[in-house]
Amino acid sequence: MRFLDTNVILRFLTRDDEKKAEACFQLLQSAERGDEELVTCEAVIAEVVYVLSSPRSPYRLSHAEVRDRLVPIISLRGLKLPRKRVYLDALELFADSSFLDFEDALSVAHMNQNGITEIFSYARDFDRVPGLRRIEP
Repeated sequence: MRFLDTNVILRFLTRDDEKKAEACFQLLQSAERGDEELVTCEAVIAEVVYVLSSPRSPYRLSHAEVRDRLVPIISLRGLKLPRKRVYLDALELFADSSFLDFEDALSVAHMNQNGITEIFSYARDFDRVPGLRRIEP
């Protein structure tokens, strides 16, 4: 098992260096076939989303475009990501809710997974999430 870092996912998705993009594609294909077992973490996924969607980045992808590009990678059978379903749910929420950043969508996905409907927060964006009650401490 080997760890998959942010820059490998970004090189593949952005194709800003064709030689590296092809090498990343081959690695991901190997993981899909089960020849390579990869593991990654929440920080890597959050960083990929931020880089792809940030208005300060050269990519500036919409929330839906980020979801469409990242879901196939997260879904690779050879990619281990603890609580993978939470990230897939967070990407759906992120794509459907332009007012949420990915970290907030991820928080809501964790809450949904655990049956939690209230959040202590000062972030008013949570007020727009159906079924969620925001409480200021």
